[in-house]
Amino acid sequence: MRKPLLISALSLSLFAAASACYVQGAGAEDLPAPRSTVVDASLPRAQADAEILAARRFYAFWSTGDTRYLDAAIAPTFTDRTLPKGRPQGPEGPAFASKSFRAAVPDLSCEVEQLIVAGDRVVAHLRFRGHFTGAFGDRKGAGQAVDFIATDILRVQDGRITDNWHIEDNLTLFQQLGVVAQ
Repeated sequence: MRKPLLISALSLSLFAAASACYVQGAGAEDLPAPRSTVVDASLPRAQADAEILAARRFYAFWSTGDTRYLDAAIAPTFTDRTLPKGRPQGPEGPAFASKSFRAAVPDLSCEVEQLIVAGDRVVAHLRFRGHFTGAFGDRKGAGQAVDFIATDILRVQDGRITDNWHIEDNLTLFQQLGVVAQ
C-alpha cells in the first residue's frame, strides 16, 4: 500500500500561483490555501491538481460569496447529498445558502484546515469565522463572534464538483447566534 503524499506549503503556493489563471481576474491570493493537504500517491498528479483546484475555488466562494468561484467550481449537475430543508437542490443551493448566511454574518470567512484527496473525492476540514451583525430569522446580531467547523466530502469529475456531502457544527453555531442556550 502506497503512503499518502503530504504537499508542502511551498509546493501548494507554487500550485496556487500556476492555477490562479483558471479563474478570470483572480490572483493566487484569492484562493484559500489549505493548512495541509494529503494526496493519495497513486492518484495521477493532473487529477489531484484538478480536484484541489475545484475545492479551493469552492472555498473561495464560501469565503467571499463571489459566485464566479462557485461557477468555476461546480458542475451543472451538482447535487447536494445532505440537502438541508428549504435549500434548493443543484447549483442554486450553495448560492442561496451563502446569501442567506451572509445576511446574518456579512464578514464570513472560510479557512481550509486540511484537504485529503483520494480517488475522485476531496475531504475538507473547514473553519468558518465572522461576526453576527445581521439577522438570522427573527434574531438580530450584536456583533458576537461566530466560529464553527464543518466537514465536506466532495466528488470531483472533470475538474468540477458534482456531489457534496457536508456536516456543520450547527449546535456551536446556533449557540453563538443565541438560537440555542449554551
